[in-house]
Amino acid sequence: MAYIIKPIVTEKMTGITEKLNQFGFIVRPEANKLQIKNEVEALYNVNVVSVNTMKYAGKNKSRYTRSGLVKGRTNAFKKAIVTLKEGETIDFYSNI
Repeated sequence: MAYIIKPIVTEKMTGITEKLNQFGFIVRPEANKLQIKNEVEALYNVNVVSVNTMKYAGKNKSRYTRSGLVKGRTNAFKKAIVTLKEGETIDFYSNI
């Protein structure tokens, strides 16, 4: 297991959650939709209706500092948007 890395808790994702009952997760790049669905159902005890996945490529970044130009690259990642059955929800803040 362990295909889910972390949930996405942003202002935009919270708005989507309230409107469409969808939740976002950062997942491992090799995870497929069935594996993501099974893990979300096991971890949060909910019924998943559908899973949409997106792959993001890493981007080159550079900035000017006192010591000169610093170049780097952001990480590539995969995101999964999980739609739950009507009336079900996931509370990410319950164990804080």
